[in-house]
Amino acid sequence: MRVAITPGEPAGIGPDLIIQLAQSAHEHELVCIADPIMLQQRAKKLGLPLSIFFYDKNKIQKQGAGCLTVLNEPLNNPSVCGAADKSNAQSLLNALKRAVTGCINNEFAALVTGPMHKGIINEAGISFTGHTEYLAELTNTQKVVMMLAAPESNHQLRVALATTHLPLAEVSNAITKQSLKEVITILDQDMKKYFALENPHILVCGLNPHAGEDGHLGTEEIETITPVINELKNKGINLTGPLPADTLFTEPYLKKADAVLAMYHDQGLPVLKHVGFGNAVNVTLGLPIVRTSVDHGTAFDLAGTGKASSGSLNAALSMAIQMAEKTQAKDQHGA
Repeated sequence: MRVAITPGEPAGIGPDLIIQLAQSAHEHELVCIADPIMLQQRAKKLGLPLSIFFYDKNKIQKQGAGCLTVLNEPLNNPSVCGAADKSNAQSLLNALKRAVTGCINNEFAALVTGPMHKGIINEAGISFTGHTEYLAELTNTQKVVMMLAAPESNHQLRVALATTHLPLAEVSNAITKQSLKEVITILDQDMKKYFALENPHILVCGLNPHAGEDGHLGTEEIETITPVINELKNKGINLTGPLPADTLFTEPYLKKADAVLAMYHDQGLPVLKHVGFGNAVNVTLGLPIVRTSVDHGTAFDLAGTGKASSGSLNAALSMAIQMAEKTQAKDQHGA
């Protein structure tokens, strides 16, 4: 199996993490789509060995410790740790495009992405709201779902989002019956497809405090969320909600759930990152390809210091391989 990896912002810790990852031998071929000169310079700064094999589509490279297969995507300017350069923005997007094309053509079984810096890309005059939205655009996917997964004491905590990178003032209007139905349907289908759950139990958060308290603290639950839940429950989707977010994220609820659907970014992700930051995985559901990512940002202050932890990248790679294997197994059995 081949897995494409993009390091993301080269001035951040993405390259460090991939070089750390390469210090161990891997059963599958990891193909890093990046500037090989940048990777070698970073490895030298980190004091870690790195032997580069240039990518050959027709030959699987066996990767021992300290080895990495690289598909060359040159930067416009040399990368400096901690100092993002907007002139390199297009190169980063080119790497993503190449990875997605390879996944769609079955050249790669999955894509694992390092952290990007949205601001630098926008400063380059390129509209970019995030990896999730950009990958949807590249694959012509109308609706995708951002989900983070983290290890928890007795089970894996998975939190999906009804909306992603929106100002809080825009969240309510963005939650429509149609969009909510699409998100829940994708979440249910991909829980079955990738995580071997026959009847995933999904807890749905309310939008307002106390889930609206019967309309006294907001009417979105009455007008939008509850009708959608009832409609989809009648179609066989295993849903509970809307529930107050302040009590939903407690053990009595979570031990009976396979996933939580939060209404907005900062409703669900602070809880998940409190539980598993540094070892959690960002998964994009609804795409025609397998894509996972790290749960953290570029951490410019740690770039090149050797202090960055590769725990989340290791977890993202492991989950991507597991998801790809399940997809391949279903394809082989015609299911």
